[in-house]
Amino acid sequence: MAEHHRLAHHQRPAADTQSIRELFRMGPTKSQVVVVLTLLPVGAILLLLAGLTLAGTLIGIAVTAPLFVIFSPILVPATLLIAFAVTGFLTSGAFGITALSAISWIVNFIRNMRGASLSEQVDHAKLRALETIGYLGHRTKEAGQAIQDKAHDEGRTHEGGRTREGTRATTTTT
Repeated sequence: MAEHHRLAHHQRPAADTQSIRELFRMGPTKSQVVVVLTLLPVGAILLLLAGLTLAGTLIGIAVTAPLFVIFSPILVPATLLIAFAVTGFLTSGAFGITALSAISWIVNFIRNMRGASLSEQVDHAKLRALETIGYLGHRTKEAGQAIQDKAHDEGRTHEGGRTREGTRATTTTT
């Protein structure tokens, strides 16, 4: 019955201070005691391991720092050499993969081209190039005409030594 009373009490929200005081008077349950007894040694062992790791790290730094200072004329170039070698291997691999990809694309392109003759493909490419050149020539003419029109309009506004507002433009003679 007491166990049923505790369960019923834990299911209700503790809104008043009387129920909170009653909880503290009852003490911890058996499951809470088991959890604490299990986690206490585990936590202590983990804390001990963390402390040992920190101490080992500090000792390692204290021992190796002077060695790094003494051997730095050898270690720095060796580190650079290893870094450059790794970079070279990675770059070489990237270029190799790119080359294989390009060759694969060319082979697939040639396989797909079997239906059409090579001369037809070249003629189509020439036609596209001529169309592009014609389009660029047309656009260049339009841009040149726009610049010429703008320069012509600016020349008209300064005719007769007068600006558009009607004031006389000043010219200096030497």
